[in-house]
This record gives sequence, structure tokens and C-alpha cells, in this order.
Amino acid sequence: MPYKVPEWISTSRLELVKVTIEDWPSLHNFYKDVEATRYTTGRPLSEGESWRIVAALIGHWEIHGYGPYTLKLKDSGTVVGVVGLWYPGDWPEPEIMWSLIPGFSGQGYAQEAALAVRQMAAEYLPELHLISLIFEQNLPSRKLAEVLGATLETRFLFRDKEALIYRHLAPFDTGQGDACEYTDQCDQAV
Repeated sequence: MPYKVPEWISTSRLELVKVTIEDWPSLHNFYKDVEATRYTTGRPLSEGESWRIVAALIGHWEIHGYGPYTLKLKDSGTVVGVVGLWYPGDWPEPEIMWSLIPGFSGQGYAQEAALAVRQMAAEYLPELHLISLIFEQNLPSRKLAEVLGATLETRFLFRDKEALIYRHLAPFDTGQGDACEYTDQCDQAV
């Protein structure tokens, strides 16, 4: 299938590459962690369950022509998380999502990658109006959304929890573009 967006994006410190099943062992480090999964799956996952999640990330590309990227450090190839476009069947709208493997938060990776994804989406999918769906208690993700220039639009009940929709503006609307200082305060535990 021809994809609607590039399968690879490069930033100053990161390579964002289309998720593959080879990423699963590294990404399982996120999905097996109690704190990391608090606001995503709601609980740590077994190897089989995390394999199915990674398969869903891969399948998302096949269904929509875009999807999440695995984040890899340029200097070492180390997998640090997943950031990208996400629009599963029960989501209200397409979103920019981010998840970092424990030990890699607080270094600005989520912000750097989310800015690159937003810029890419504005170029290749300008018709998308992107959100980030964040559970109310997830303060680090809320702070990151705000640092990215997203604004709180609404509250609603999602999967039996209070959820918030943050609306992202296109990069040219925020004045941020690619030039942004990466802060350690906004991705402490996203």
C-alpha cells in the first residue's frame, strides 16, 4: 500500500521510523511497566498482549496510510518510544500520540518527535485536524500538549474516565515550526 506520509522522519537527535514487529521487544519495555501504562492500557501487559498492540500499530499504517513511528536515538539506534498519528475506531478524531519507554522521559524526546510529526502532518495531510486525547490525571502529557501549543477544547467521558481533548494548530498557526527548545519539564512520564 502506498502510504500518505513518509515512513521515516529525522530530527536533530531522533530517527522516527514506521513501526515494525522488530521493534516489539524494545517497545515491550513500555507496555510491561506499571507507571508507563497507567494512562494508556491502564495496566502492564504480557508479552503476548504487547505483541498484539505493536501489531495494531503496524496495522494502523495499512488501514489509514499513516500511523505511529518508533523513536530511535540517532547516535545509538536505541528505541526510546512511539510518537505519531493515531486514529483507532473508538477515537473521536485523529491525534498526535506519544509514549516513552521508562528511563527516557525528561529529555525532550516526546516534544522533539511530536513537533516533527505535527510538521509532517501539516505538509502531507493538511485536511486532518489533530487532537491529543489525554486522561485528566496525566499531568505530564497535558503539559506537553500545552508546550506544543495545543489548547484544551473539551472534557468528556472516555472508557469510563474523565478525558480531555487538546486541539493542535498547524505549525504555521503556532509560530513554533521546527525551531523549539526541547525542555525536560514536559515529558517527564509521558
